[in-house]
Amino acid sequence: MAVTMDKKDEMIMRLVHYFITEENYSPIVVNGVKDEIWLQNQEGPYKIIRINANYIHNKEQYEFDILKLRNVMRQVKRKTLSWSMNALNILLDVNEDVALEENKNIASVALKNGALIKSKKVLDIFPDINHKMLLNEKGLDLMIDVTNDINKKTDRENKVYESIFKPKKIVVTNVLIALNVLVFFVVFALSGANLNVLNLLRYGALNSILVQNGEFWRLITAGFLHGGIFHLLFNMYSLYIIGTQIENFVGKWKFLAIYFCSMLTASLMSCVISPNSVSVGASGAIFGLLGALVYFGYHYRLYLGSVLRNQIIPLILFNLLLGFMVSGIDNAAHIGGLIGGLLISMALGVQKREGKQDRINGIITFSIYLLFLIYLLFFR
Repeated sequence: MAVTMDKKDEMIMRLVHYFITEENYSPIVVNGVKDEIWLQNQEGPYKIIRINANYIHNKEQYEFDILKLRNVMRQVKRKTLSWSMNALNILLDVNEDVALEENKNIASVALKNGALIKSKKVLDIFPDINHKMLLNEKGLDLMIDVTNDINKKTDRENKVYESIFKPKKIVVTNVLIALNVLVFFVVFALSGANLNVLNLLRYGALNSILVQNGEFWRLITAGFLHGGIFHLLFNMYSLYIIGTQIENFVGKWKFLAIYFCSMLTASLMSCVISPNSVSVGASGAIFGLLGALVYFGYHYRLYLGSVLRNQIIPLILFNLLLGFMVSGIDNAAHIGGLIGGLLISMALGVQKREGKQDRINGIITFSIYLLFLIYLLFFR
């Protein structure tokens, strides 16, 4: 049985093949549309590419079409937690009398059914499109090649996502929990079951004056001390829940770097904001893990967008608000750790999402943040 395709259908398949296999776009399921293909790439020059095969016969229909496009863009923007959203609107069947007016964040182009794309708007952004489209294949051959290439790319991406999200053996989180518990009971025994301020200071609690006098180890040791059994249990439960996720997503070594860098920035911020206080606990480092989870979740927001929006961010805001309302909570350490975890995650990068420039920016930003806290503590 012969398979026949008109030039419009062939153009759609060539465009879809190019944008998916060469430009890393992914299909979007949009309800209530017909004869339209929607693609997205949050790192692409256009975050949305829409290929519309419907006939646009007058100005009013074109304006309504733009209105519909903006509505879908708003939905995608909310879903992906994007600050901005732009789109390339490719129209394959437009009356020659219809002028494609400029619209904010929307570039509309009308393509003819010929083999080559001549639109300057498209060629300026995708200069190799005519060289990498499947121009020679037609009909069934084109359909087979497009299907096979897209399936191969999908299989490769699925393996990558599986390697990131599949459950792995958790080691570092369990070691950190065990170390915190061990330190607690050792200090508890050595202090004669009296975890008062003097005993906590004796074994490494955080205090700005002592750190400024050269006892720098307190910036780390304080993160392994706790003021009571409930303090320990609450922090270790939080570390188990959040730490297992981050270690699973980013790996053991990146997890360790995030944890200790967050602990350091949490301690520095605590010393700067609360210079006369005595502080202990792992919560500053745990907030750093939350910052890392926000950064990771943002880069994989197509998969974790609802979790990030509905669970992680509200959890952070609730705990910060609680810290401002309840006395005895070192909210400065929480904020310092949260920012530190976010910035060090940017410096370390996210698997299959990090760009070299993003990592360089992260290294520079984290370094400035760290040096600024050190300056405020020791040199102001």
